[in-house]
Amino acid sequence: MAGIWLLKSEPTVFSWDDLKAAPNQTTCWEGVRNYQARNFLRDQMAVGDRVLFYHSNANPPAIMGIAAVVKAAYPDHFAWDPQSKYFDPKSTPDMPRWFMVDIQYRRDLDPPITLPELRQTKGLETMLLLQKGCRLSVQPVTEAQWQLILDLRS
Repeated sequence: MAGIWLLKSEPTVFSWDDLKAAPNQTTCWEGVRNYQARNFLRDQMAVGDRVLFYHSNANPPAIMGIAAVVKAAYPDHFAWDPQSKYFDPKSTPDMPRWFMVDIQYRRDLDPPITLPELRQTKGLETMLLLQKGCRLSVQPVTEAQWQLILDLRS
């Protein structure tokens, strides 16, 4: 069974509309600079995995839509570019420290599912997104959580 992930992005950095406007509605998910999130990307994400695209630092924060992983983890070359805000001098092509995947738009959730709505949904209490202090930009989602979320817009 394919994995399920929640990916967070700030709409002022890279928005759901940016993904929909990208060539082939596909983008690399670069810039992950947290080791636990990196490990999820590198070690567990696979082509065909489902993605909940979440706008953080928005009013209100919300799951905007569904995407899919279309390319498994590969080195994040932005870490090697001194001009990039994601530059890391300790990451090299021979010893990459950071990784990214490619995701592709699948469909909108209309309207988006807001954080307050998620908090009020029975059965989502253990979802990582709703845990105090969990700020990971890449989070696993269970099949049961996925189904509860989809049921909110069916």
